[in-house]
Amino acid sequence: MGVQGLDTFLDNHQRIFRDVEFRMSRLVVDGSNLLYLLYFNSGLDQNHGGEYAAFEALIERFIVALRTCEVTPYVVLDGGSDLTDKKLETVTKRAEDLIEKAHQAAVGGGKEKILPLLAKLVFKQTLARLEVLVAQCFGEADQEIAALASEWNCPVLSGDSDFYIFDLPAGLLPFCYFQWENVKLNGLQSFIACKRYYTSSFCIFFGIQRQLLPTFAVLGGNDYVNLQTISWTQFAPSDNETLSNLEKLSNLEKLLCWLKGFQQPQEALEAALELMGELSKNSKAELLQNLFVGMEEYQVPFSSLTGFFLHRMAPLFPAVKEVMGLVPDWTRLPLMQARLTPDVLEVLLLKRMSLSITVGHKDLPSVNLTSRPLRQVMYELLLGEQRSVPVEERDREGLKLTFIPVKPTCSKVVQRLRLNSLNKAKLSERLQVLLEALGVTEATLRVLSPQLRLPVAVTCYWLQRAQPPPDLKLLKALLLGMTNENVLRAREATQVQHPHGKLKLDVAHAFNQWQVCLRDSIHLNQLLGFPLPEPDVARLYQGTLVHQLVNRMRRGGRLKAFLRSDQSSMKQYHTMLSIIQQFHAQEESTPSETHQKAAARSHPLNDLTANLQWLYDNEEVSSTVRVQEEPELVDQVSVRTRYRTKERRNRSNKPELARKEECRGQDLL
Repeated sequence: MGVQGLDTFLDNHQRIFRDVEFRMSRLVVDGSNLLYLLYFNSGLDQNHGGEYAAFEALIERFIVALRTCEVTPYVVLDGGSDLTDKKLETVTKRAEDLIEKAHQAAVGGGKEKILPLLAKLVFKQTLARLEVLVAQCFGEADQEIAALASEWNCPVLSGDSDFYIFDLPAGLLPFCYFQWENVKLNGLQSFIACKRYYTSSFCIFFGIQRQLLPTFAVLGGNDYVNLQTISWTQFAPSDNETLSNLEKLSNLEKLLCWLKGFQQPQEALEAALELMGELSKNSKAELLQNLFVGMEEYQVPFSSLTGFFLHRMAPLFPAVKEVMGLVPDWTRLPLMQARLTPDVLEVLLLKRMSLSITVGHKDLPSVNLTSRPLRQVMYELLLGEQRSVPVEERDREGLKLTFIPVKPTCSKVVQRLRLNSLNKAKLSERLQVLLEALGVTEATLRVLSPQLRLPVAVTCYWLQRAQPPPDLKLLKALLLGMTNENVLRAREATQVQHPHGKLKLDVAHAFNQWQVCLRDSIHLNQLLGFPLPEPDVARLYQGTLVHQLVNRMRRGGRLKAFLRSDQSSMKQYHTMLSIIQQFHAQEESTPSETHQKAAARSHPLNDLTANLQWLYDNEEVSSTVRVQEEPELVDQVSVRTRYRTKERRNRSNKPELARKEECRGQDLL
């Protein structure tokens, strides 16, 4: 985002910045930008689906560093898409580039800055747990961030170059110079060393009028306007020395030299149009209008967030016809609190849904197809009587960005609910909608702890919907990752003992399908007012860990070297297996053994059901059964009777040894 090349340009002009020791202040944080910078600058894995526990720990360290220096952060997040679609061309181009990069990351294994699917949820949940004040805007956040910082006379923290253009009274702290990982002491006071930027310093350094900064941004090429390359050299002073120096300057610096000759934006823009060559009168008028619209994005409005941060009062929706009557008033507060996905605004106002791009091979189908039925239920809840109007889903097919019309689901339970009063609907009705969408019953989940009910329901849904159907090893790795008490230690063990290696495309595809199912289920759960508790996402999935578990099981290896756990975690693991077993026993039951074998050939989940039943019935041997003794399908599994008898005898004769083995959790599988 921002003005193209401005970061690099200013990095070569360090005299513009002021060195400061930042402490004891409010700080308005560009949350969407911080999310990306923290994850991508951390070295965390990007290709195996996310390292969420490590990301959670990183976010916590960042907030602790601020609070150590008595800095109070106010995090502001982007919300829904702009109603005018001024940036649609830019957003579309970025999505197309992301599809290419996601394929390259899958094939080559390099880091292409593909944000893992659940990273944004982890970011929001972690900030909420740390009681950091967060506001999620109804639209883009840049102007709201600038307005709040101006009203409070405090700086903005961001890595978005657009904030070099906003006239902020307390300046900008560019994230690249913000040394939060190295908190220092000056006497008894802690501080963060950083650089502060003011627009006044920029304008004095380059000799231009401050009111021309937005003009500089749109002519230089920002997210709203991207002019053709213009040769600014022809307008340089006539002396040979200046002309010679100008040839060595960057395009942005040449533009600044040209702007020195103007006092007001209007005359500069009209002069710039003359450099574009022959344009029709209509084309010139349209381009000039676009330039002015782009400049307006840098005007600082009155803040609408002060009342929210100080009194938890959500601002009103924009008073425009596109919004009036379409978005219920009750959604304002949960949207602003980031407890409701801004996707609801995109669906309600634009009838569109922009889907995530994941690391995967171009020849594999989009993982978003797996969770489409969940989104269709969400569309039905949102659109109600407009259910005949399809929602345009932006997704990929191969390496192409496509827009696919998707109709809302029509169900009797959903039809009884109305969006305007959805927040007042009975809990039982809202829960029924969620569970029916996932294809499970309340009784199925009753024995689970509240935090695990939604993840287990999602896993049941995933096993039914994912293509190709996940095998047993994938399920085991997923559940073991959920129940490992010390996920960070397990992650480190896998990285030290078993480097990531080449990405297994089938494994990545299967787990990405599970993640989109979890994400869309969480969003549906949010819209329904949390009939099930929202799970702690950072505890549920660790990409490198579960990939290594699958790889190790496929090689016939044992897991005890790095999967030691306590007895409660083992119990939790087996409880989830039992729940899933019972679910598939009901879903896949058939009247005859012949029919059962025929179905097994067409749907491997039948074999999975039997294997899960065997594992649950033989929990006492789970601590000693070797992984290499476990075949791919359940009907091939057998453990000799004398082995089981001997094991039980050993446990009876040496109860203390048996207890220690259970606590160590050797060979959880």
